Amino acid sequence: MPDVPVGLVGVVGRPIDHSLSPLLHTAAFEALSVPWTSLAFEVGPGGGASVVEAMRTLGLKGLSVTMPLKEEVALAVDRLEGPAAHLRSVNCLVRDGDEIVGLSTDGDGLLAALDCSFGFTPASSRVVIVGGGGAARSVAAALGAAGALEVAVVTRTETQAAQVAVVAGACGRVGDPTDAALADLVIETTPVGMAGTAAGDAVPLVDPGLLHAGQIAVDLVYQPRRTAWVEHASAQGATTMGGLGMLVHQAALQITRWTGREAPVEAMWAAVEARGDTD
Repeated sequence: MPDVPVGLVGVVGRPIDHSLSPLLHTAAFEALSVPWTSLAFEVGPGGGASVVEAMRTLGLKGLSVTMPLKEEVALAVDRLEGPAAHLRSVNCLVRDGDEIVGLSTDGDGLLAALDCSFGFTPASSRVVIVGGGGAARSVAAALGAAGALEVAVVTRTETQAAQVAVVAGACGRVGDPTDAALADLVIETTPVGMAGTAAGDAVPLVDPGLLHAGQIAVDLVYQPRRTAWVEHASAQGATTMGGLGMLVHQAALQITRWTGREAPVEAMWAAVEARGDTD
């Protein structure tokens, strides 16, 4: 068995080279004077159960879980907590005594970013979510729990949209791209516009030309920091935010859970800002 630092955490998934999680974790640990280490582990499809077992046997304090392992890992943990129990998808593993617990911090991380950046809270708001993946489901669950008036989900198929809408609860419904014109908040969760991917040049499901002043438009893609969709929405007068906000705040929630201490969000943001290739 290899030597493992006393406080080892990390991020696991594939591809993993682009991940900013070790940078965020390290910045937090340095600010908190916690002598922990964060590493990136490349694990592909089919490795979810081995990830949980490795965390158990190697004594890791926690792991951030990214694609394509979120659902696999959820099936292998001892217990799912909070929204993860409903979503059956996790982005964070925590050691709780002898148990490995799965959490989902993406949705709450986005809400924290919106509150921090704009003072926006979703209570009684109309929201459009674009996309049908795990991030969309996590965001839908958080919005429903936070009291959104309506969460309309726009995907390429009505069946997929319905699967996301149901996790928002009574406020969720299948949406149409034109719903974006009447929304308070529009959230693009697909990889459209992501640098270095096949989806980067795809046509977005919701035309940012529908957006206007008085709305908030968020794209969860963070590389590039400002996608073409965000730039177009901004040109229409909408207030915009890229995916770094959710990335930082979901990581902060994980840091707090791992260490039992309030995460130093400003230090984590500073570490990202100092890294020029996120622009």
